Amino acid sequence: MITGAGSGIGRALAVNLASHGAQLALADVNAAGLDETRKLLDAAITARTYVVDVADPSAVENFARSVEKDFGGTSLLVNNAGVALYGTFRELALEELEWLIRINFWGVVYGSKFFLPLLERAGDAHIVNVSSVFGLIGPPGQSAYSSSKFAVRGFSECLREELRATGVKVTCVHPAGIATRIAETARAGAATRVEEHRQARERFRKVATIPPEEAARAIVRGILANKNRVLIGKDAYRIDFLARLMPSRANAMLSAWLEKRIEKDESRLAVGAKP
Repeated sequence: MITGAGSGIGRALAVNLASHGAQLALADVNAAGLDETRKLLDAAITARTYVVDVADPSAVENFARSVEKDFGGTSLLVNNAGVALYGTFRELALEELEWLIRINFWGVVYGSKFFLPLLERAGDAHIVNVSSVFGLIGPPGQSAYSSSKFAVRGFSECLREELRATGVKVTCVHPAGIATRIAETARAGAATRVEEHRQARERFRKVATIPPEEAARAIVRGILANKNRVLIGKDAYRIDFLARLMPSRANAMLSAWLEKRIEKDESRLAVGAKP
């Protein structure tokens, strides 16, 4: 069962898991995106699509019931659906914060809550919650997104220990810059200046170079190895190392490093060199 399966990492996971012979229950709020994902799968693969808003608990509960009816149960839950919102805390309205938290955090909670009985019944089962490198550090301009991803991380760590005596494993995923459409579809806070938002999107595009397929492979390896967490991309390992080595200074150091990296890439592109 994969949420956010209409694009990006969710779509790549669907294709990867299908290659392993998995039966798939694919959910997304975007029906057209789900149809595109389904077309990428071999016709012989058993896959059903469900239009689901993960921010709506009743919708997720109904989704779990539908999966139980259609498949008899599930042994793998991937809580992947997420959105982005750029702006400092001062610039964001409470309604905007609540919108993002309902999807990025509560969507994970709802999925885990309503699918857990099916997973426990399966015996050998797995929950994968997609956090971010911004669940390891909190950069400026990402107060909403980073808060939600830290929450996913904390929830996953607690849930893992609570389920340790059962057959249900929990893996938390921290991707670095994945080349998906999340930056293009990211909202800006109501008080965020248009130019600041544009610049933030450009910065993300410069560092978002990891193909979703690479992320999917790393996640599947993590599932098969029963890893507690999965870091994706060299930047994720750098950030994790610094965050643990110098927790009080990591944010400032990494923000400065990122700015220098972007300036370096822009200088290379200006003279026609490869980034």
